Amino acid sequence: MRGRIGVTMSRYGSIIPGSNFITSLSRQSKISRDAKKRLRWFDHYRKYGNARLTCRYFGISAQTFYRWKRRFDKYDLTTLEGLSCRPHRVRRSQISSHVVGRIKELREQYPRWGRDKLAVLLHREGIEISSSTVGRVINRLKARGVLREPINTRIAKLARKRKRKPRYATRIPKDYRVEAPGDLVEVDTLRVKLLPDLVRYQFSARDVISRCDGLRAYCRQSSFAGSLFLEYLERKFPFKIKAIQIDGGSEFKKHFEKACQEKGILLFLLPPNSPKLNGHVERANRTHREEFYEVEEIELKLEDHNKQLEEWEYVYNHIRPHQSLDYLTPYEYYQQWLLNHRDNVSLTY
Repeated sequence: MRGRIGVTMSRYGSIIPGSNFITSLSRQSKISRDAKKRLRWFDHYRKYGNARLTCRYFGISAQTFYRWKRRFDKYDLTTLEGLSCRPHRVRRSQISSHVVGRIKELREQYPRWGRDKLAVLLHREGIEISSSTVGRVINRLKARGVLREPINTRIAKLARKRKRKPRYATRIPKDYRVEAPGDLVEVDTLRVKLLPDLVRYQFSARDVISRCDGLRAYCRQSSFAGSLFLEYLERKFPFKIKAIQIDGGSEFKKHFEKACQEKGILLFLLPPNSPKLNGHVERANRTHREEFYEVEEIELKLEDHNKQLEEWEYVYNHIRPHQSLDYLTPYEYYQQWLLNHRDNVSLTY
């Protein structure tokens, strides 16, 4: 047997320098991480032949090194494994099975009560026991798996969250190209406080290419209101909406997301804390606040408020010159774009 081992050592000596007593890599892989660490001690010791130098290099005491050196057998690497520290004689519990059973019953009856409360209940029944002893009994019952505990609420919520269906909304692909009106429409909400106890939510949409805006006010910032706003945009915009970009607001989930999916409109979701990626509609909201809400006397009735918004929307899209469009209105720019891309439009639409 020693002859075979010698052959193996010469074969692998070039792979593991200084480890003349390691018979093969396969044998080394069968030991634990701690055993491999101790094997490096003796590899270093074999190479330099100095125990003190090895102890300083690996940061261990001489007593530790020599203890493992006495145990180490170079033909049996399992001798480097740690031994169990469990005492031969373990103190047995002095608590009667009746008390243990009663603690189990009370814990299952009141699963959210801790050891202190259960100890009080046991004292009322004439069982004198400390709360720490009750805690130890509960831990032993849990370790044995005989105690029925309620489902952890937090874990259950995480499990439900993992089971949720993936959203229709996705991150915008890096290769997605925005070249025509309707290729990307940014949508956001603007909170408008008309009175101390009267708040409206304006849904705003801006086409990235033509700068056309769509505006509508609602009493609630809900996904159902978002779906109504989507229908409004389809009626108002003179081009087909291909994709919409939104933030992570709840008003753009459920009904709004479902409506986009049914209409075949791509829905792109912004990463968290990145409103600058929706910069067109964010800038539009500022304009609406400064040029409409800070100038006009807004009607308190929602219907009248939306009529005012439609008038302002017409001014914004048909009359107001836009500096970013070389002082054309959005609809003038759109008509000009149609003339320049007449052939492409006939194929696309």
